[in-house]
Amino acid sequence: MSSSVIDLLATEARFGAQNYQPIGVVLTRGEGVWVWDIEGNRYLDCLSAYSAVSQGHCHPKILAAMVEQAGRLTLTSRAFHNDQLALFYEEIAALTGSHKVLPMNSGAEAVESAIKSVRKWGYEVKGVADGQAEVIVCADNFHGRTLGIVGFSTDAETRGHFGPFAPGFRIIPFGDAAALDAAITPNTVAFLVEPIQGEAGVIIPPAGYFKEVRELCTANNVMLVLDEIQTGLGRTGKLLAEQHEGIEADVTLLGKALSGGFYPVSAVLSNNDVLGTLRPGQHGSTFGGNPLACAVARAAMRVLVEEGMIENAAAQGARFLQGLKDIRANTIRDVRGRGLMLAVELHPEAGRARRYCEALQGKGILAKDTHEHTIRIAPPLVITSDQVNWALEQFATTLTQDLS
Repeated sequence: MSSSVIDLLATEARFGAQNYQPIGVVLTRGEGVWVWDIEGNRYLDCLSAYSAVSQGHCHPKILAAMVEQAGRLTLTSRAFHNDQLALFYEEIAALTGSHKVLPMNSGAEAVESAIKSVRKWGYEVKGVADGQAEVIVCADNFHGRTLGIVGFSTDAETRGHFGPFAPGFRIIPFGDAAALDAAITPNTVAFLVEPIQGEAGVIIPPAGYFKEVRELCTANNVMLVLDEIQTGLGRTGKLLAEQHEGIEADVTLLGKALSGGFYPVSAVLSNNDVLGTLRPGQHGSTFGGNPLACAVARAAMRVLVEEGMIENAAAQGARFLQGLKDIRANTIRDVRGRGLMLAVELHPEAGRARRYCEALQGKGILAKDTHEHTIRIAPPLVITSDQVNWALEQFATTLTQDLS
């Protein structure tokens, strides 16, 4: 590392809270699938800021929309109307088939907003006794970092020494419809679940699982809340991951790619029953639905569709997945994925995945480890066949090494 890199890392360590452990690279510029560090080295980004940069780094059309709107009006609060919010509502509803939209900022805010809304719906529409509403969630979930959310996490590192936590959540195994059936009670207002568990290591449920889940939720008047903050907007090769099983959620959560990585934007999408219970003063956000966010999100959705990024994710994801499966390496325990949401799980004896991520960095690939033995791979949806082929060469060379 150069002295400037060492100095920057030392400054971070001196002043910053130590709540992350990044790969040792200092990035300064990005374009499309590529990022450059301050020493001029180029890397293929295989994380996309946890899928937030799905449209590619610094997409020129999203950038132009942001710059134009930033020069006109950035924030009004929801005390006043602005000329971008209605258009954002109309366009995201048309894209996703939703009836109501609640704009927020971060993904975690969207999750918290959904929990509040389904509880309110449970009390005012379903008739659950006040204070008794229950939300069912899955083990190994990841829905954010707020106090409310970590309270129903099963990750000890996430929960440790942050309690006490709020009641009202039941935890069941992921991918087990029978467990959901057994957990539902008259007080159950919602089932909150990721279509694919990303942070857990890109865990894909059994085929048919979500069809059973949809039937159970409908039969029991339980709201199906799909956290599509990572999977949504093309990441899995469909606009929404729910489309792989031909179902529709009652509440859908979007974030990350909703702004193409330019600005924090999230949204709760719902039928009229759930969001229809909210009245003025009962929930809100100073920045939620601001004109800058809406203009950026509108451009981000537009380029996603107009430039065929969803179809490209399906095609290049299939190429990437097959290429990873074709790698013959004793280090590999499993390869899985859908679209451009992929993972390589290593045998424990192969060593920690972080060491392989660091080796990949030396070959011009930036990927991120999760749960010690899994490498998560999620490049921008604009990746080309040639770039996938090149990336596969680097993965093959790295994964055939013994770094234990």
